[in-house]
Amino acid sequence: MNPRSKLSDCFSREEIQRLSQRSDAAGWWAIGSTWAIIAAAFAMLAIWPNPVTFLLALVILGGRQLALAILMHEAAHGTLFRTRWLNDRLTDWLCARIIWVDVARYRKHHIRHHAHTGTDQDPDWSLSRPFPTHRASLLRKFARDLSGLSGLRRLFGQLLMDLGVLEYTVAADVKRRPRDGRTWRDYAREGLRNMTPMLLANALLASMLAACGEFWLFGVWWLANLTTYSLFMRIRSLAEHACTERGRDMLRNTRTTRAGWLARSTVAPLRVNYHIEHHLMAALPWFRLPEAHRLLRQRGLVAAPPGYLDVLRRVSEPATESS
Repeated sequence: MNPRSKLSDCFSREEIQRLSQRSDAAGWWAIGSTWAIIAAAFAMLAIWPNPVTFLLALVILGGRQLALAILMHEAAHGTLFRTRWLNDRLTDWLCARIIWVDVARYRKHHIRHHAHTGTDQDPDWSLSRPFPTHRASLLRKFARDLSGLSGLRRLFGQLLMDLGVLEYTVAADVKRRPRDGRTWRDYAREGLRNMTPMLLANALLASMLAACGEFWLFGVWWLANLTTYSLFMRIRSLAEHACTERGRDMLRNTRTTRAGWLARSTVAPLRVNYHIEHHLMAALPWFRLPEAHRLLRQRGLVAAPPGYLDVLRRVSEPATESS
């Protein structure tokens, strides 16, 4: 296995201290700007309802739902806000619950991903394992995403996890929890406890849209979750780890990807494309990732990153596996 790259070999102590500085103001800006774009997409579709604005809204909303998921990811690392309560509670309600995830369970899962990246113990390895694959297989996966099939499977799995039937995961491998003498009442109680915040957050959004006379937009919100959000999540995941080296070296088992304005609007919100930098130093807040990347480039520790199209070509090279 490759040796693990040391943070001290990449940055000085002073740089580490400076780069790891969190900001409540930056956290508020990230959440506020994300919701402002969501509100603008709703307003656009309400004022000019037509097929073009409908498709555009699906793209925008799917991209901003991924942004909410990335904000949850930041909070799970404690880097979205300087204030812990804002990371753990505010982000849970303003970002995570509305898309049916939560900070606490995601944090527990994600810490294991960082601890075991590039090894068989990585709980997210199943997301990268099928690649590279044939182009036709990749296109079938994209078709399942845009048709809503992947999204329906994801939501059904989330329901079973909330009920306690399945172990919590955000990866492709799912495991059934031991029954341990539980009855249907136990499953119902656990499901109610896990799902109530999600239901409340969505009831609030639905009520706000209904108060504006545009309740139908709530359906568009969840249609985006089932379609474009699923697609953008898949592409983001592929870019981060698919077809990278196995082993413990964080400069090689993870990928940073070049992101233009379109990618930042869809598959790479909030600088999530700087994934080598994030794995090298998980305490880096999202807005400091580009600076860390520049330092690594100047020191010759990382190469110029590929674009997202380059990654898709790489993961769809001929392979023996298919979907």
